[in-house]
Amino acid sequence: MSRRLRLILLLLGSLLLVTGLVAVTAVYLLLQPDRFTAMLQSQVRDAGLELSLASPASPTLFPRPALELSGITLNARGANAPILLASRGRLALPWQTVFGGAPVITRLEIDSPRVDLDALQDWLTALPAQPAGTPPNIPRIDTGISISRGSVVSGERLLLGNVALEAGSLISGQPFPVSVSATTAANTPLQLRLSATPRIQGNTLELDNIELHLSQGSAMTLALNGSAHWHGAADASASLAGKLDHADAGQYDISLKLTPADQDNPLLLALKLDGPDNHADMRLPPLELAHWWSQLGDEQGPQLTVPPGSGHAEISRLETDGIRIEGLTLQAGDDVPASASSTAAARPAASKKP
Repeated sequence: MSRRLRLILLLLGSLLLVTGLVAVTAVYLLLQPDRFTAMLQSQVRDAGLELSLASPASPTLFPRPALELSGITLNARGANAPILLASRGRLALPWQTVFGGAPVITRLEIDSPRVDLDALQDWLTALPAQPAGTPPNIPRIDTGISISRGSVVSGERLLLGNVALEAGSLISGQPFPVSVSATTAANTPLQLRLSATPRIQGNTLELDNIELHLSQGSAMTLALNGSAHWHGAADASASLAGKLDHADAGQYDISLKLTPADQDNPLLLALKLDGPDNHADMRLPPLELAHWWSQLGDEQGPQLTVPPGSGHAEISRLETDGIRIEGLTLQAGDDVPASASSTAAARPAASKKP
């Protein structure tokens, strides 16, 4: 190799090295990972949460601007048990954000997240009431959300595994589709499809045109339609109605109505179910009910207790995830609604208070 050729190659190599250093410097100067990390931490701090990363966010410009996050931990302020752990995450950003525009996320990707329902419930319970007139916020995500290889646990007990989620654009006033698949602890496949149109009206987050379809293997499918409103914390309301199809038990009419918490009552879910052999008219506090249900399959937990809530239920048979209940009649609370048979018998005594 001639001396001139060696000099040319050395010059080209130095030029490539300088170009690479300039590109790396430009990436850090344009994306400013510390700015976005601080922005994320500030947003979750406003909700009483703490976000930490195992290492600083790593920026990249190609094939599109993004921040790579590793070792993600999200927990309630002062709590020991994390609400969410994830090995990696990725925030895709638009070019206008890179060049100093508003911080907008175009896509959110999370790999191997682990969500603890107990820690989540503790955080929700401790949330203070949102000041009157404070408008909620919809975080704009232009091209969607992707979660892979996730899990949902209650303490150390697995509830759902192999969780995968794909969602479309999260933009106010536009339909937001969500598709979720998972397997239960008993290895039963679950599929959820949800579509709703989120929008802000004054200080209310509205979810209109809700369409929900849930299936548990080939044994059960649930289809609901309705709407929901949220003012912050436990100030939420919803009305959904539809059909529940069970391969062994037949088809049921089902309705769900959520009423917001106030000074005297917690967040309450009114459930009505009517079909062959099974009837229910119950008012249930959903957060307490979720905790009660999570204890059913825990061999180390307390013995079976009456679920929280009030109302009346007649269940000939209920079987799910290895739990089987037969011949259950439940009456709870002071304002127990009468069953269909007792209502018919009591009609002549119309002067009596039910």
